[in-house]
Amino acid sequence: MQDRRPNPLRRGFLWLARRFGRGSQAWPAVARPDEPAVNASTKVHIIANYLPQFHPIPENDQWWGPGFTEWTNVVRAVPQFSGHRQPRFPADLGFYDLRLAEVREAQANLARQYGITAFSYYYYWFDGRRILSRPLDEVLVTGKPDFPFMICWANEPWTRNWDGLGNEILLPQNYKPGWAAAFAADIAPILADPRYLRLNGKPVLAIYRVMHIPDAKQAVQRLREVLAQQGSPDVHIIAAKVQFEDDGALPPQAVDLGVDAYFEFPPHGIFGKRLWHGKLPGRSKNFAGAVNDYPATVDAVVSEFSRVTSPYYRGVMTGWDNTPRRRARGWLFHDATPAHFQRWLRATIIQARAEAWSPETAVFINAWNEWAEGAYLEPDSDFGRGWLEAVAAATR
Repeated sequence: MQDRRPNPLRRGFLWLARRFGRGSQAWPAVARPDEPAVNASTKVHIIANYLPQFHPIPENDQWWGPGFTEWTNVVRAVPQFSGHRQPRFPADLGFYDLRLAEVREAQANLARQYGITAFSYYYYWFDGRRILSRPLDEVLVTGKPDFPFMICWANEPWTRNWDGLGNEILLPQNYKPGWAAAFAADIAPILADPRYLRLNGKPVLAIYRVMHIPDAKQAVQRLREVLAQQGSPDVHIIAAKVQFEDDGALPPQAVDLGVDAYFEFPPHGIFGKRLWHGKLPGRSKNFAGAVNDYPATVDAVVSEFSRVTSPYYRGVMTGWDNTPRRRARGWLFHDATPAHFQRWLRATIIQARAEAWSPETAVFINAWNEWAEGAYLEPDSDFGRGWLEAVAAATR
């Protein structure tokens, strides 16, 4: 097989070209004339979403073929036009297997070194059935790595949406009677772990699609009650600010839903910000996907910041490109680079401090390792540790 590792000198030239190329501005061009005063003493936690699907499980063997992991999607990617940065390959950590303790330790070491506060593990729980649970289970049992974490309940049906067949349900999410008590019993020991992330002293529980839950407000209240019965009386429950066609509309304020705060989950909410208006030379004749302009999207998001008056957590994404999963029907943000990501994260941290309502707040990053969606912080073969270096620079 051809050696795809880039020449170090070439990597340096690529970095400079992408940093100062089309659409870029010299950092830190993030301030605005109306920017509110910030409290520098406010602690901003940088939380990265964490996908555990980098190890084989029986369900994926059945649904997608023996040995399937997320790497299966990553390596099959092809560019859909000239300059489309696919396929993408990992650098320092390689094509890892999350069953290996040394991999999880290496991830934590990198995250800690570059300013990530905690991982937010996607938690797949379907009426008592858990999948993709082995990495977190081993973290809990072994006590390693010694790195903060939280969980985000990925409470949506498991479908074939990744390959465009979203109506075929593989694992339903039914919310059977008594689900809240069962869920609380399942997660209470996790919330009690000494490494579990606490904001202002409270363990944080994230819910991805809260409006997918029937009678969501009453369900959240019930969940609080049964968590208290399990020994977790003061959980900080937050809901992703996402909207799906089959779900009810999110109330304007989190308190109206009974949760403590909303958190942003891009690309949700920014899809139509800035479409790509330039030409796509060499465009595949089969490509029917959508292309957004990442630098212009960053500019639009930052310029449209408006200070919120209730508990709210901002979010950013390193990029987005799900063509490894959906191929010619994919959706991507073109020209995502560490420099543009750094601008976005820096501006978001400033905004988060300005609107913080307590001594501690948070910014969520999508994601630590969503390789098949083009959203990751881990080192890659194009930018090396550039994404992590962007975090370190933005959080100084």
